[in-house]
Amino acid sequence: MARSALRMAVTPGEPAGVGPDLTLHLSRQDWPVELIVVADPRLLADRAKQLGISVTLKTYDATAEPRPSPAGELIVVPIPMPKPARAGMLDPGNTPYVISTLTRACSGCQSDEFAAMITGPVHKGIINQGGVEFTGHTEWLANQTGAERPVMLLVAEDMRVALATTHIPLAEVPARIRPELIESVCQTLHHGLERQFAIANPRIAVLGLNPHAGEGGHLGCEDAEFIAPALERLRENGMEIVGPIAADTAFVPERLQGFAAILAMYHDQGLPVLKYAGFGRSVNVTLGLPITRTSVDHGTALDRAGTGEADAGSLVEAIHLAVTMAEHARR
Repeated sequence: MARSALRMAVTPGEPAGVGPDLTLHLSRQDWPVELIVVADPRLLADRAKQLGISVTLKTYDATAEPRPSPAGELIVVPIPMPKPARAGMLDPGNTPYVISTLTRACSGCQSDEFAAMITGPVHKGIINQGGVEFTGHTEWLANQTGAERPVMLLVAEDMRVALATTHIPLAEVPARIRPELIESVCQTLHHGLERQFAIANPRIAVLGLNPHAGEGGHLGCEDAEFIAPALERLRENGMEIVGPIAADTAFVPERLQGFAAILAMYHDQGLPVLKYAGFGRSVNVTLGLPITRTSVDHGTALDRAGTGEADAGSLVEAIHLAVTMAEHARR
């Protein structure tokens, strides 16, 4: 007997940004899964009118059997906004709305109502101005689900870059680089690559923190004192892992071909290369959660909201990858 279609939640993110625009673009094609948009239907209707997009908005019925989403319609879990939203105009008064959409999608994934959640871009600054401490989806989802060590992974086709630290000031990074962190992140990354990407015995490259991976201690001690011993223990436990290696040569194409993923020590060490290679098509993934979550690789792009110029490529790729990951996890 054929299994029913996967049901997936989509959160458009910041209502003044391009998230609603991108979400509406999803209605322009058929989908093999059922996409459930967690949003204010008034926002979607107003933005659709502004963009000239013809779409039928249907209210979500949790009791109905999941079915593939056809072009021309979106199914919506209605979450009301406290304030009307205008494209490009941030309003901290809508912070509770943004958090409510994430909470509904996350809880639906935790109860297996949804097979995955795909998130549009949020504005961290305006959420904080609205009275909610928020450093990013990764950290927020970890707190919601009780995950001890979430790992942020960016994917652009065959290139995968994970982060040992995420949204923290650069000055705080060296103090975070300790053996227990490296071991934990590598274990989460390894497990995620096996379970959600179906890569058997993934080979992982770990970047050094300092230039030239410390140059034998002449350019910093963290690589030799903290990273190298952690990697040695992981190798002793059967993990195929290389490093610490110099970041400036790690992304040479010939070297990349031998690795399932690269682990960077901080946000701007690895992500500029990946985003240069695949911006607008790359996908943000959170590993180490009890749910499947993917996201776009860009921000709210307030200047493009409501103009029709926003590119939905990353959101489309995020959905495709979420489908693949959820199917692997389903087996």
